[in-house]
Amino acid sequence: MEIKVLSDEKNELSFEVGSITLAEILRVYLNRDSAVEVAVWKQEHPTKNPMMLIKTEGKSPRKAIDDAVSAISKDSDKLVNEFKKQLK
Repeated sequence: MEIKVLSDEKNELSFEVGSITLAEILRVYLNRDSAVEVAVWKQEHPTKNPMMLIKTEGKSPRKAIDDAVSAISKDSDKLVNEFKKQLK
């Protein structure tokens, strides 16, 4: 999946992401982080990629994204394992 960085400053990052689903999952997990002041996405038109904006305090936006992706991965693994247990 391609991500296009639109702006990258000390405490603010904006970028395009190729999927509304990914944008929404990232938004939810980022907003759980106390260092994240704002994590939002918008899509100007259905034919355009969603754009995300992340503002942080005390942690870089890239670190916040890395932490969110790690949490998403961990939760996804748990979900898969629970699903596999139910199928046995």
